[in-house]
Amino acid sequence: MMFAAIAAVALAIGIVNAFSGAQDAAWRGDSYDIGRRLFWEMSSIAVILLLLPFLVLAVRRMRRTQGLAAQAAIGAIVLLGFSTLHITGMVWVRKLALWLAGGAYDFRFSLATVLYEFRKDAVAVVLIGATIWLLESRRELKSAAAASSAPPAPPHPSSPDLIWLRDGTSRIRVVPRDILWVASAGNYIEYSLADGTQHLIRGTLAAAESELARFSIVRVHRTKLANLDRVRGVDLKPSGDFELAFDNGQTLGGSRRYRPAVASLGSRTAAAGSAPGDP
Repeated sequence: MMFAAIAAVALAIGIVNAFSGAQDAAWRGDSYDIGRRLFWEMSSIAVILLLLPFLVLAVRRMRRTQGLAAQAAIGAIVLLGFSTLHITGMVWVRKLALWLAGGAYDFRFSLATVLYEFRKDAVAVVLIGATIWLLESRRELKSAAAASSAPPAPPHPSSPDLIWLRDGTSRIRVVPRDILWVASAGNYIEYSLADGTQHLIRGTLAAAESELARFSIVRVHRTKLANLDRVRGVDLKPSGDFELAFDNGQTLGGSRRYRPAVASLGSRTAAAGSAPGDP
């Protein structure tokens, strides 16, 4: 888009200059000759457009450079290099085109001619460079706005069959199937695993309940969660409380308030007991 915008403006200026130059020549008594003047302008613009990536890189380098003096030095080098390449390229394009047409082109090289072209190049570099600078600033502002409004991506997405227990800089990978129960312990929650290991992690039981519900780890007490897939027996008390027996022999007490959470365990344990090969 930037290239197209600059090309459109350059072409418009070149066409206007060609018609103005032809009209000025006609007023002086010379021939109108609009075709020749369009060729001079278009050959110059073609070389300028070919050098546009050079200007883009130069502007980006200046934007990354600290200090006005350093930026001015880069600008001066860019201006000299651009003018040299533009004049050289323009002359050879005209020589080649006229040679193919059976004619010849004489640049009439002299200090006055070079200064004349250099003045025009200086104006072109300043205008194009300022346009690129503004477009780059706009692009960076849009990128920064998009980055600030985008939701932060999770740094380490977990596998559906794994969870990460995080405590500050410490991280422990756990298979949900290995969790027997989770209990609240003040500002911490305690994970008890089937192999007897326990992990004390800073957090809340409500957050753990939300994360683990999809693994059939549900609340059975105000301060406890239990993995229903590891339960092999339920002892219902007359008070309405209950006790869960896990498949590794451990037990965990539950509150009558959460008795509906284990209401389906009768069918679960019966199915597990009749499954062939089940210990």
